[in-house]
Amino acid sequence: MKIQFWSVGKNNESFVDEGIKLFTKRISNYYPVDWQIISTPKNAAVLSDVDLKQKEGETILNLLKKDDYLILLDERGKTLTSEGVANFIQQRANESEKQLVFLIGGAFGVSKAVFERADYIWSLSPLVFPHQLVRLILAEQIYRACSINRNEKYHHV
Repeated sequence: MKIQFWSVGKNNESFVDEGIKLFTKRISNYYPVDWQIISTPKNAAVLSDVDLKQKEGETILNLLKKDDYLILLDERGKTLTSEGVANFIQQRANESEKQLVFLIGGAFGVSKAVFERADYIWSLSPLVFPHQLVRLILAEQIYRACSINRNEKYHHV
């Protein structure tokens, strides 16, 4: 199983990039992993929120493969404990999913089509975070889940 992290927006600021690289490298000890930063459309400033989500959604849907398992991060999604995330990942591995795609949408969320395409909608928190911090939190939580599944020392209860 391969893990993909997709995020709509700008490249990482240096203050989060180091942490994201650290946790991504750690995840690679368990699964092949990669990041894809999806640029906002060039004319984003002149688009309405709805049109922007539509354009971003078209890009996302064009990148997805038919059998990709899409996990959309959204504050309206289901919350999970760290152990729940570990169980979720293990279940996907047991089901022989080829690729998990964790998607962090754009500044205004995602289009209805992307929302409907999602196989699972996950909320990290009812709080709203800057997208770059969500990238870091997501990478850390996926690493934590992998370490839980291997019964390693990183996670303490």
